[in-house]
Amino acid sequence: MKIVVCVKQIQNPEIPPVQFRIDEEAKVLIPVSGLSPILSPYDEQAVEAALRIRDKAGKDSDIEITIVTIASKGARAVIKAALALGADNAVLLSEPTFDGSGGYVTARNLAETIRAIGDVDLILTGRQAADWDAGVVGLGIAEILDIPAITFACDVQTTDGVVTVQRVLQDGIETVEADLPALVTISNELGKVRYASMRETMRAAKKPIKEWMPEDIGLDEAQVGSSAMRYKLERLYIPVNDTECEFIVGNTPAEIAATLAQHLREAKLI
Repeated sequence: MKIVVCVKQIQNPEIPPVQFRIDEEAKVLIPVSGLSPILSPYDEQAVEAALRIRDKAGKDSDIEITIVTIASKGARAVIKAALALGADNAVLLSEPTFDGSGGYVTARNLAETIRAIGDVDLILTGRQAADWDAGVVGLGIAEILDIPAITFACDVQTTDGVVTVQRVLQDGIETVEADLPALVTISNELGKVRYASMRETMRAAKKPIKEWMPEDIGLDEAQVGSSAMRYKLERLYIPVNDTECEFIVGNTPAEIAATLAQHLREAKLI
């Protein structure tokens, strides 16, 4: 059984607000010096979901877990982190032409990568990336590959060519089944992610990481980068909140209330 987990490296969400910077002209986040990118937490839980499936199947199972990501070559540390958790190998789409592609093109690039890997039974992604929070790539992959998709999973089990998922609703949990191959997006309700063991961390350095170019997934440069985007980013900026605070004073509560009411009426709030 082949499981593919799609992951993304993001800027650490623990960046102090005073260090958070945007290049408004280039419409990109300015990396904070000395603060390394991390594996998106939802994607980390997707890796954990794959590992739990293999754990339940037993050590002698033939389950292979492959990490797939689109990032610069500097993302190797993030990939190694996923491999150190227990994944078997990885595919890195690191060609600069993959950059700045948006949700649809990212989904297509990942879908074609999964086709190129071949015979994939289960695809796991995070419920959304922890930077843009769009939550569209996973479902886009399923649509392009024409396979079932189940979202917001807190538990995933596979048996005899069927995936059984407990998915989170606003008012409870529902159980959904689908034939494999299928795609499942993993939610934070899956629970705590395991720590990388010393043994797996040492093994991760020797696990294979393939670097693929656009032609390796059957696409050309015009199909994989910003030129293929389906939307235009008009502006990326940090909102400025100009808040003014006025203390209402008076000799009695009634006088304070009357003054407050007068201010609210002048502001056309009442």
